[in-house]
Amino acid sequence: MPTAQDSELLTRVGPGTPMGNLMREYWLPACKSAEVKADGAPLRLVLLGEKLIAWRDSAGRIGVMDHRCPHRRASLFFGRNEEGGLRCVYHGWKFDVAGKCLDMPNVPPQYAFRDKAGAKAYKAEERNGMVWVYMGARETAPPLPSFEAALLPEAELNSFWVQRECNWLQALEGDIDTSHLGFLHDGKVMPEDLAEGTIHRWAVANRAPDYDIAETDWGVMYGAHRDGGPGHTYYRFAHFMFPCWTLIPAGNFGHYVTARGWIPLDDTHTMFISLSWRQNRSTPRLRPDGTPLPGARFDLRYLPNTTDWHGRWRPVQNKENDYEIDREVQRDQSFTGIEGIHMQDQAVTESMGPITDHENEHLTISDLMIARTRQRLLHAAKALAQSGATPPGVDNPESYLGARGGDFVAPAALGWRDAYAAELRNSVSPTGRLRVAVAAE
Repeated sequence: MPTAQDSELLTRVGPGTPMGNLMREYWLPACKSAEVKADGAPLRLVLLGEKLIAWRDSAGRIGVMDHRCPHRRASLFFGRNEEGGLRCVYHGWKFDVAGKCLDMPNVPPQYAFRDKAGAKAYKAEERNGMVWVYMGARETAPPLPSFEAALLPEAELNSFWVQRECNWLQALEGDIDTSHLGFLHDGKVMPEDLAEGTIHRWAVANRAPDYDIAETDWGVMYGAHRDGGPGHTYYRFAHFMFPCWTLIPAGNFGHYVTARGWIPLDDTHTMFISLSWRQNRSTPRLRPDGTPLPGARFDLRYLPNTTDWHGRWRPVQNKENDYEIDREVQRDQSFTGIEGIHMQDQAVTESMGPITDHENEHLTISDLMIARTRQRLLHAAKALAQSGATPPGVDNPESYLGARGGDFVAPAALGWRDAYAAELRNSVSPTGRLRVAVAAE
């Protein structure tokens, strides 16, 4: 388990913190493109502990900047978005999407200093129907991310966003904790409850899998493995990808392109972003009669978005209503009594508190992927702070294209890395960019 000092380093993401500085080396999604309209109202954002606004000018260009006007620090959220710029309502100063001051109407021309009065703005790009922001110090930003799901055109991409009220790391770690599947989601599911031929049967037949774990160019990967029938092994592969992305094993490996972002809004709020190929083949979770298992629903219900700093993409099921837990259903039908796989995860990670108390954890062999991921993050953040070492994947985003998550059955005679490589070679590649050569262990 991490020391108190390392725990602080892992979880704090504000300006000047080691983990915050690491995160700022990468492009991060800030909002959906559709959330910001040309000449429309500015959108309040919190990202890496900074209060920002996003807005779109008359030409459709995106701006992401500090919400405070550089003149007297009034909030530009109240600004007038007009004629190619955002005008502060306090004294009329106007700024373009790059933060350049265009007008100082309350200052006599001979005293104006527009070239020195710019607003703090960040580089912003749009792709996949999302606004990506680079908050780092480089004058020339690194390339945008290149993992498979991030390269899919918007027409081939499903995405949803959900805010989670807890630290980014404990939220992310739920995705790289494979053994919770057999309890939180499938605790009352027996092999015979699943349709014949469903490989998910192997997961519920053995709820304590063995693991192989390796560091990779993009982060850390694991292969959880169980008996898969005579002469075969059932694998579930998943990945942590720098700085805050995961690939989960919830679908047929060869036809499953997905990525899940755990974007730190601040130390105690996280925006979960799911990106998935529209033609994905998810692992079936059906009874023999074809009906869904209890609690297995994926759809989400949202509260209305508000203009509060944390007012976006909040679920109806939340800690205020105990995630609508149904104790009768919990006793007779599902392990949790909470409807929806995502909400089951949300309930347990938020129940840990705003930031998990790492000092009182008791990690076991089933938490090895979590421990190795923490170590990798600590090493990268400390290397950046101490020597300026560029974090993994920043300048070589193509390295992420060797990462794919999913499940499959392979001959038991194959080693785990050979089984992974063989599945990659036989996988569909909707972007045409999948790399079949993976990093050495």
